[in-house]
Amino acid sequence: MTSWANNRLDIFVRTTDSSIAHKAWDGSSWSAEWDNIGGQSLYEPISITWGPSRLDVFIINYKRELLHKSWSGTWSDWENFGGTWVERPSAVSWGSDRLDVFVIGEDRKLYTKGWDGHVWSGFNSLGGQFLHPVSAVSWAPNRIDIFGTSTKNSIAHKWWDGTTWKWGPKGMDESWEHLGGSFYGQPKAVSWGPNRIDVFAIGPESALFTRFCIGTQWSKSWKSLGGVCYGVPEVVSWAPGRLDAFVIGEHTVAHKWFLNGTWGPGEKDFVGMGGVAIRQLTAVCRAPEHIDLFFIGHDSSCNTKSFDKEWILSLTGDTSLGGICLSGVASRG
Repeated sequence: MTSWANNRLDIFVRTTDSSIAHKAWDGSSWSAEWDNIGGQSLYEPISITWGPSRLDVFIINYKRELLHKSWSGTWSDWENFGGTWVERPSAVSWGSDRLDVFVIGEDRKLYTKGWDGHVWSGFNSLGGQFLHPVSAVSWAPNRIDIFGTSTKNSIAHKWWDGTTWKWGPKGMDESWEHLGGSFYGQPKAVSWGPNRIDVFAIGPESALFTRFCIGTQWSKSWKSLGGVCYGVPEVVSWAPGRLDAFVIGEHTVAHKWFLNGTWGPGEKDFVGMGGVAIRQLTAVCRAPEHIDLFFIGHDSSCNTKSFDKEWILSLTGDTSLGGICLSGVASRG
């Protein structure tokens, strides 16, 4: 799910025949029908934008190759990047006409491929050993931070600073910074400003845990935010000092928020938002004080909730966009 302007949303799902379907919001209404853009995807698709009127979609096909499709007013053909990959991809953009995509190989190492505005690079190994897709985030031009759950269930971190043209902590020698913990599933990283990263993961007793970094200094330890959570947490920011976290708890959507140093409604409490969610949540902030949240309901249709200073319809109300979806709505990964 991607927003390239305040009044534009593009969502992508995997359908019953494993092809990718697309639906768009133009500021006043959703497109009437789902537009099938082809492909045969083994996992949930990934979508990202690096500028106005630009979309990039990545999938893993049934041969486990990485495929790419772009939109700049019209759709390109699917481009096959090859390889053999065992998890869905992740992607990030740190500037106009710049993309980096990350995939897990058969050896469980992380590989990256980049677009520099002119050509795609080859696949480069960043090492590590990962159980799930990684989470990638950028808080400034020439900056990327990657977080993954290692085969030891701890969280590992690597970064690109653009100044030395090397991946930290020690360049391309496949070293990673280890942040400890014991977690299940893919982590989620988000930045609400320069030199600030917050990382979230599901840990012991299925609670949501978080740890943050300011500059190069990490918080002392992982902090439990409570809850009984399933799947991958979704966390977004619409302003400095503000975070909104969404999880699936006992199949329903649950929400908590961070504002100027304090978690609401309580440090280990969540607000139930109703609905029956059976697949991964996806959210985006396309304007200050605005959130669009998407989830797949019990009938496999795509549902949405919107926040504009308050939850539209109601806290527990949602709108069905139809469709029969075999995956959650595409995220950045």
